[in-house]
Amino acid sequence: MNTRTEHDSMGTIEVPEDKYWGAQTQRSKENFPIGVGLETMPAEIIRAFAHLKSAAAKANLKLNPKMTSEKADAIAKACSEIIQGKLDDSFPLVVWQTGSGTQTNMNVNEVVANRGNEIALKHLLHPNDDVNMSQSSNDTFPTALHIAAAQAILEHTIPSLDVLIASLRRLESSSTGIIKCGRTHLMDATPISFSQEVSGWRFSLEQDRRLIMDAIPSVCELAIGGTAVGTGLNAPKGFDNEICSILSKDTGLKFIPSMNKFHALTSHCELVDAHGALKALACDLLKIANDVRWLASGPRNGLGEISIPANEPGSSIMPGKVNPTQCESVTMVAVQVMGNDAAIGFAASQGNFELNVFQPVIAYDFLQSARLLSQSMASFAERCTDGICPNRTRMNDDLNASLMLVTAISPIIGYENAAKTAQLALKDSITLKQACTSLGFLTPEQFDEAFHPEKMV
Repeated sequence: MNTRTEHDSMGTIEVPEDKYWGAQTQRSKENFPIGVGLETMPAEIIRAFAHLKSAAAKANLKLNPKMTSEKADAIAKACSEIIQGKLDDSFPLVVWQTGSGTQTNMNVNEVVANRGNEIALKHLLHPNDDVNMSQSSNDTFPTALHIAAAQAILEHTIPSLDVLIASLRRLESSSTGIIKCGRTHLMDATPISFSQEVSGWRFSLEQDRRLIMDAIPSVCELAIGGTAVGTGLNAPKGFDNEICSILSKDTGLKFIPSMNKFHALTSHCELVDAHGALKALACDLLKIANDVRWLASGPRNGLGEISIPANEPGSSIMPGKVNPTQCESVTMVAVQVMGNDAAIGFAASQGNFELNVFQPVIAYDFLQSARLLSQSMASFAERCTDGICPNRTRMNDDLNASLMLVTAISPIIGYENAAKTAQLALKDSITLKQACTSLGFLTPEQFDEAFHPEKMV
């Protein structure tokens, strides 16, 4: 492998000749051979850093006399290529590095500087003095984290959630008038319409959407301008406001500076709150997916009240078997998100003095959750809920066989007599009408007048 010699404050080191990163990136690459190739810093973080570095150059051009138009232009052009994904192979660092994310900040600084110099056709940019001007890893990493989190939720998770909500709304509308047996404690309960059951799924997701969106404004509060410990040392006055204004224009999201940079560098309560809303979504998705696979169980020896799309063979040994694989995928994603929530909570609690040093794992887990939820909901809607078909015959049979329909006549014959009716019907495998009339509680005509399951919903 051909190399070139790069240097930093610790001396020189050999770097692959065809890569844009520099000495500090190479040191981190060699010092942290953990999760290599599997758990690299999320691309969302790298792109957020590129937005940030471009905005910082523009802000410095306005506020810091050391920044020149030529340098700002070169930085912006290099950052644009990063945002477009053209330099993805220039970011090799793993999540399991320094807890402040310093090496990733420097990885971006070095790539922007080297690519910017290539664009300028001369040695124009220094990674620290120019690309990192008025910044510190301690304020840029949490800023990039917040940018990436907001973008992931608003550009991916929420659109996929809307797709699934729309799918359930269509199912709800098309199922009007279908009455079925309700279930509580996995046992027969009073009737419910299938559209009512689906409406519960749909409304749960709408509530989750509201909770997620309520968390976004706090996520859009940025640490930038705090530099090393929150005091703003070496950053010009108004730098934070200027950057947030530029970022808002560049991304279409509304970013504002954190009112207290000492908080912003060491606390991640905003991300804990936002991920808690993602966890709430995961909880409801798990419930819905489980309901769907229970209702589709069978096809002959289960509930069989709905059919779901047959997407692939379900067994390597049992011919013709089809499994609720989309439901299983959703439930596994939900479990992963719940695990990520625990990790994020623990990591966010580890702020010591003026800095939290568990930030890369927060970034990795948060963005994984947002990504998995987005992809799984889109797939679940397309390959499962869009194709759900209610089995009206099975639902009607189960409804008429339910002993809990006795609740309809309980106000007439009393709770204890209604219980006796249900118990006798179960014991002798007879209908509720037969049990009620044989016990002398109602005549057949009185029973028919009072017994209307369709009115119980």
